Amino acid sequence: MTEAVAAAFIALGLLFVVAGTVGLLRFPDVHSRLHALTKADNLGLGLIAGGAALLMGSPWAAAKLLLVWLFTMLAAATVAQLIARAARRPER
Repeated sequence: MTEAVAAAFIALGLLFVVAGTVGLLRFPDVHSRLHALTKADNLGLGLIAGGAALLMGSPWAAAKLLLVWLFTMLAAATVAQLIARAARRPER
């Protein structure tokens, strides 16, 4: 049962990552692309990490995966903010 739930989490996470990638390639402007990447990829990574944590079975491994996901969310939000600010600046 645990393996089926983990596989569902990982498959759903991959679906979100693919949707974020499609958004990156298809959306017209920088801000729309950033929105697609930060939202979809963070959720996708969280689902993949959750599925992997279920498969590992160790609380220590699950805690490490949670930390990786949290640090990735923090880094993605910071980088997205910096890119959005740079995109709003007028060219010199």
